[in-house]
Amino acid sequence: MNILLTSAGRRTYLVEYFKQALGNSGEVHASNSVMSPALVAADRYVLTPIIYSEEYIPFLLEYCKENDIKLLVSLFDIDLPVLARHKNEFKEIGTLVAVSDKDVIDCCNDKYSMSLKLWKSGIRCPECAISISDALLKIDAMSMHYPLIIKPRYGMGSISINKVYDKKQLKAVYDICKKNIEDSYLRYESEHCIKEAVLIQECAEGNEYGMDVINDFDGRYINTIVRRKVSMRAGETDEAVILGAEDPEYKILTELGRSISEAFSHIGNMDVDVIMSMDNMRPYVIDMNARFGGGYPFSHLAGANLPKAYIEMAEKGTASIELCSAKAGVHGYKDIVMSGYKD
Repeated sequence: MNILLTSAGRRTYLVEYFKQALGNSGEVHASNSVMSPALVAADRYVLTPIIYSEEYIPFLLEYCKENDIKLLVSLFDIDLPVLARHKNEFKEIGTLVAVSDKDVIDCCNDKYSMSLKLWKSGIRCPECAISISDALLKIDAMSMHYPLIIKPRYGMGSISINKVYDKKQLKAVYDICKKNIEDSYLRYESEHCIKEAVLIQECAEGNEYGMDVINDFDGRYINTIVRRKVSMRAGETDEAVILGAEDPEYKILTELGRSISEAFSHIGNMDVDVIMSMDNMRPYVIDMNARFGGGYPFSHLAGANLPKAYIEMAEKGTASIELCSAKAGVHGYKDIVMSGYKD
């Protein structure tokens, strides 16, 4: 089986995980629109047109046909909705695209729609608004309270996330966030709602957790892996510990994972960030990404092997629970390594 990881960027570890899972039974290919570290780690790599180009999907289709790609996995949020719209075209040439359906991807990428879907499904998330006037009305009605988090509605990579403590800061930071969106690649996702492209969200207080909510490729629940975040850096988990049944939060969060699975019926891994209020043990979902997240390496370090599970699901339709489970108590740290290539 040959596998293609699109928009691989700096996810060198995922390239290595897939290569180890595949062994000698195929090649791991990686693609990106510019040269990046993960490409060097792959068995083969290719530079693609940019995601928003009309040539992007035809290029990938041709590449998958020429290289007998059987499984395609995307590693970047902006890539997901584009691939989701064209899954059937890849299926026709024998390539399985391990990406959730378009409605799921759109909901996860749009943090406001995500919050509405979560509340409708009975899952707690922080109160939010997409205009200053709406936020001020909610503050006056005491359904929203300072401090507030100001962030892009279609955000990723922790771009322009700030905390504000009063009305003056709210208005100033809102305008800065909107300008940052217009000046970054986030403008592509936000262009249809640029006047409502900034999300104003109540700041949940408590301990932060990350979860891998794992479904099979038919959207059926397999398992939830829970990790308590110890430290963060540039929006990604830098240090974390895997939780187990002996931890008081574990049952609450695994039940939350199952609820998310049932509400979204996503495909493969859903990376979920949660704040848990420690006074009443109530979890609040603060973010969801329908892909491998930056916290997955901690699960892998603790014995999970989702790349191998993806291969099993592609070949057999299901994966063993052992591949989707992690050992409790494993404490992990991220490191910085160098890679390079000769022109």
